[in-house]
Amino acid sequence: MDPITQEILSSTTGITSFTITTTGGGSTIASPTSAASSSSSAPPPQLSRYENQKRRDWNTFGQYLRNHRPPLSLSRCSGAHVLEFLRYLDQFGKTKVHIQLCPFFGQPKPPAPCPCPLRQAWGSLDALIGRLRAAYEENGGKPESNPFGARAVRLYLREVRDSQSKARGISYEKKKRKRPPPPPPAALSRPADGSYE
Repeated sequence: MDPITQEILSSTTGITSFTITTTGGGSTIASPTSAASSSSSAPPPQLSRYENQKRRDWNTFGQYLRNHRPPLSLSRCSGAHVLEFLRYLDQFGKTKVHIQLCPFFGQPKPPAPCPCPLRQAWGSLDALIGRLRAAYEENGGKPESNPFGARAVRLYLREVRDSQSKARGISYEKKKRKRPPPPPPAALSRPADGSYE
């Protein structure tokens, strides 16, 4: 097999065979036949929004590890690296977190702009860690060595929640679920023989 054909075969995914056609001028044309077109299989199921976000988050974290100096393998990743990643993400945050010296510290809706930094919101970080924790285990990681579940990460998230709550004047108390009202008491039903005991 010539090198060009080898390159085509190795770089193309989903190709199971080639259809070779000879033209009138004596030249041959090879066109790939994909597995999807040759079989009548259904398209792969659509992933949920959560699954798509989890995959994107996992890929982003993998990219972060590859760009880390020195590059890190997932097996050598610790809670400290996860914290470094979360702090790195702060630069892309969109949530205004007032510093203590700011006149708007503790006000949920400040009346004017201020130079306080933008950060990742606590809820976003908490959800991100939840997705990465699940993705780590889905990608072969052991739950007991999951860096996203490390004590340092949990403490950091709690610290971010508390500091943002004070700085923004917003309570992050857990919302209590509304329980459905209890069913009305069953009415006395008359036994089949018509008598009450």
